[in-house]
Amino acid sequence: MLAQKFRAVRTWLYKWLKTNIVILFNAGSYVGATVVTSGLGFVYWWVAARWLQPQAVGLGSAALSAMTLLGTICILGFGTLLVGELPRQPGKEGSLISAALLIVGGIGACSGVVFAVAAPLISADLQSLGVGAPDILLFAAGVSLTAITLVLDYALIGLLQGGLRFWRNALFAAAKLVALYTISLWLSHVTGLTIYATWAFGNALSLAVLAVFAILKRRESRSLYWPQWGFLRKLGVAALQHHMLNLALQAPTQALPVLVTVLLSATTNAWFYVSWMLASFVFVVPVALTTVLYAMVSGEPTELAYKTRLTLGLSSVTSILAACVLLLGTRQVLGLFGHAYAEQAVSSLRFLAFGSFPTIIKYHYVTVCRAEERIAQATLPMVVGALLELGGAALGARLGGLPGLSLGWLVGACIEAVFMLPRVYKATRFAALFTGLNGLQRHLERG
Repeated sequence: MLAQKFRAVRTWLYKWLKTNIVILFNAGSYVGATVVTSGLGFVYWWVAARWLQPQAVGLGSAALSAMTLLGTICILGFGTLLVGELPRQPGKEGSLISAALLIVGGIGACSGVVFAVAAPLISADLQSLGVGAPDILLFAAGVSLTAITLVLDYALIGLLQGGLRFWRNALFAAAKLVALYTISLWLSHVTGLTIYATWAFGNALSLAVLAVFAILKRRESRSLYWPQWGFLRKLGVAALQHHMLNLALQAPTQALPVLVTVLLSATTNAWFYVSWMLASFVFVVPVALTTVLYAMVSGEPTELAYKTRLTLGLSSVTSILAACVLLLGTRQVLGLFGHAYAEQAVSSLRFLAFGSFPTIIKYHYVTVCRAEERIAQATLPMVVGALLELGGAALGARLGGLPGLSLGWLVGACIEAVFMLPRVYKATRFAALFTGLNGLQRHLERG
């Protein structure tokens, strides 16, 4: 009897894995890429702090922050646009991707030049970015490559090629680490732009290897990569809508550390930033699952109900497990960064860990709106939600310092999730009904 039950469970598990292997593999690759780049990134900054002068590390990190911000702005929504459009355009994937990469690369390069020239006016510490033409061109190339890789990573998810995304990010992280270590051994004078150059080198190398792989894989049809400007131009309004929605979605993540510094102190922000980064490792699971979910349901909208229930379940289980680890081992985890972190950031990390649950609802809400092509309608609720999160954090900081800020952000995120939950629930129920009616219609037609 027990053996029969075991075989039944094994059969069910095999069928479940076979049915959902695509979404599991691609989401797992997304999370794996984040883990690898974060791990190697930690080693990278350890090497920089160990072997290079603090002034060079400070300028390098500032230049990289500016590069990341500009690159994120310059993708203009093409990343998430491609995630949804590529499954709907079989045979045109290469031309759409190449056109988008050329556009964001060009915009990124121009933005990089403008920023490098204007950098001395923004801050004296950034003056070295615009000293000469080589430095300006280096910074512009870094911004361009960042925009290109951001869009390409989204495109690979749209193609359900999460494995390629993982290996590109792993190669990038390893290449910049090796480059930095080599430079630290061979050069006696290393500047902030030298650190910046290692990131540009890593991105360029990973793109070159991926381009060679793509060309060799489709040697007989290289014309498929020729850009289709006309078709991409028709998607300009949709790309802008995606861009506005993405900015509203990412605003709290980018603004919270700044808010902590302004309302509390830079030292307090160090404690908060570590807690925020640890909590973000939990948030990456629903982000990965919903990104892959959007790619899958764009090509098969009738699968929205089942796939959404699947990603909701997986996100909830992983968030519960991760939250338990952070709640039970808060002091031990923070203690890895120093005694002060374990003393000052315990309550903050515990509140932030609970934020994974409203985050699940928020990202599923965005994905459902994208799948139903209600992007414009979703932007205003996301803006209001961002204001709720930041407003709650600001009020909490005034009333209760760092723990109050974290609790205020959590309360704002929960209020936001309450208003978004009906849309997610309605989409899963109505999509399931729609799928059932389609199945009944096909059955009657065969009869």
